[in-house]
Amino acid sequence: MDDHTADPATEAFVAHRNLLFTVAYEMLGSAADAEDVLQETWLRWVDTDLAEVRDPRAYLVRITTRQALNRLRTLTRRKEAYVGPWLPEPLLTTPDVAQDVELAESVSMALMLVLETLSPTERAVFVLREVFDVGYDEIAAAVDKSPAAVRQIAHRARRHVDARRPREVVSESRTRAALESFRRALATGDLQGFLDVLAPDVVLMSDGGGLRQAAPRPISGADKVARFIVGGSRRHRATLTSEFTMVNGGPALVLRVDGEIDGVVAIRFEDDRITGLYYVRNPEKLTRVDYETPLTLR
Repeated sequence: MDDHTADPATEAFVAHRNLLFTVAYEMLGSAADAEDVLQETWLRWVDTDLAEVRDPRAYLVRITTRQALNRLRTLTRRKEAYVGPWLPEPLLTTPDVAQDVELAESVSMALMLVLETLSPTERAVFVLREVFDVGYDEIAAAVDKSPAAVRQIAHRARRHVDARRPREVVSESRTRAALESFRRALATGDLQGFLDVLAPDVVLMSDGGGLRQAAPRPISGADKVARFIVGGSRRHRATLTSEFTMVNGGPALVLRVDGEIDGVVAIRFEDDRITGLYYVRNPEKLTRVDYETPLTLR
C-alpha cells in the first residue's frame, strides 16, 4: 500500500510489525505460528475503534500477547505429539540483532529452550516484563490476571529462568572461534578435535521432526556426542560442507549435503567450551535461514 494513502490503523500496525513478530516468536519459538498470530492481531486491530486507543503500541502488544497465548496452548499439545526433541525454529537474523546484547540473548537457542520449561502464562509474563520491559498493569491486562498476581508470576519465572540460563553473555567472536574449531573437527572427522572444544557434560539435541533422521533423545557427554557426530558424518557418502551464518542473534553453522541445506547448528557456549549443540534438520523449520528476519525490542 502507498504510504500516502495508508490509513492510521495500517500505519500503526506496519510501524510496530517487527516488534509484534518478535513478541510472538519469543513466546512461541515458531516463526510460522508467529506470522499466524500477526494475522490474527491485524484482523482484531482493524475492528478496533482507534479513537478509544490511547497507546497503539501497547494495545497491539496486548492483542498479540493474547493471540500468542491461545496459540501457545495449541502448540504445547502439538509438541507433546512431536517426534523426537523439539527445537525452536531458527531465524537468519540481521547484524544489528547480534549487536544488541539483550535482544541477542533473548532470542538465542539456549534461552528459547529455557523458556520452553515455563507454563504459557509464565512465559508470556517473563517475555513481556524481562525482555520488553512492559509494565505490570499492561501485562495484567494482556494475560487477564491482577497486577499483584503478575508480579508473583514474574518473580517465579525470573527465578526459574535465572537458574537455567547460560551463566555468562559470550561475545560473538568467542562463540565464532568455538564454532570454527567445531567446524574443523567436522571437516576432518577428528574425534580429538571435538573433545577439545566440547564441555564434559555437553548435550546435543537434534530435531528432525520425524521428517529427517535425528537422535530420538538428547545425547549427553563429550565422548558420546563426539562419536555420534563423527559416525553421522562418516555415513554421509555425499559431500558435507558447512558455512558460517547468524542465527537467532549468534554465530551458527549451516550444513549442506551436495549443496542442499541439511540443517542448522547453533551452540550454547560457556567457560570456553560448547555446553549445548542444537541441530535443526526438520525441513519445515528451515524456511527462515535463507533470508533475514528483522527483530526488535522497541
